[in-house]
Amino acid sequence: MGCLVIGGAGFIGSHLVDRLLADGEFVDVVDDLSTGSLANLADARAVAKNVTDALHHTGDHAGLKIHHADAGSPDLDSLFAMRRPEIVYHLAAVPRRPAGPADLTGALTRTLNVLEAAHAHGVAKVVATVPATAVYGVPAARDLPLKERPLEPRGVRGVVARAVVDLLDVYRSSAAIEFTALALASVYGPRQRPADGVVAAFLHAAAERTTPVITGDGRQTRDFVFVDDVVDALARAGRRGSGLVVNIGTGTQTPVRDLWRTVAGAAGGASSSGPARRDELARFALSPVRARIHLGWSPWTTLDDGLALCR
Repeated sequence: MGCLVIGGAGFIGSHLVDRLLADGEFVDVVDDLSTGSLANLADARAVAKNVTDALHHTGDHAGLKIHHADAGSPDLDSLFAMRRPEIVYHLAAVPRRPAGPADLTGALTRTLNVLEAAHAHGVAKVVATVPATAVYGVPAARDLPLKERPLEPRGVRGVVARAVVDLLDVYRSSAAIEFTALALASVYGPRQRPADGVVAAFLHAAAERTTPVITGDGRQTRDFVFVDDVVDALARAGRRGSGLVVNIGTGTQTPVRDLWRTVAGAAGGASSSGPARRDELARFALSPVRARIHLGWSPWTTLDDGLALCR
């Protein structure tokens, strides 16, 4: 089976590539390297080289090919025609920190381009990720951990995320392309840049003995899910959960200030307070029940274990 991972040189994408290669899949990575890095694929490239060396006498090739390309480019159609992937993992559907309107419109262009190429070349399944905190409005504390419900965009980024899910649904109906959209909680783990997640930022601050800034009073909660658990959900979604939005989280709320205390540990590093963000959610966590039913997935990495694997 051939898999194509859009955004495969990024934080989550590179871990997914590692998993797919370990499962014996042939993997194509498409990444424009605007936020991803080839360094994230060092392990995958080493595995591919070892496979190539081991099979050299048979004329076989390793199961990894990296394409430095923009998924919004017309060249994507030619790539699909040449590589014929069966499953596409679209991890670049919604930019994490859009620099402006062009980033957001570019995200929709990429998704349309991916779906058109998938339709033209017989792709069986598209698995996409969207940020859960942007698509469920402002949930009441009594509704947490939050089950899947009609999408309610929060901000422009949320509008883009809902549009991505709508496009997936339209192409499923009109072109018979199956999809699963995974609504992700706050993902953390090795290779995450400090600017891209509070766990990575806190770990960097502790390692550098600097003082992190915690916005507001630090009581705001998030659902922290380890990247290996997320990758397992992605791999399972390649064959399951078709036509569904599925939450991927632990169901556990962790206050941000408690996270810092855990990361700082016995050293008890100080933190400073900054103004609360204008649209910051006070509390958030996702129910993993639908994921357990439809993907056979449950989170298994505790926050303490996950933090230990990041150090």
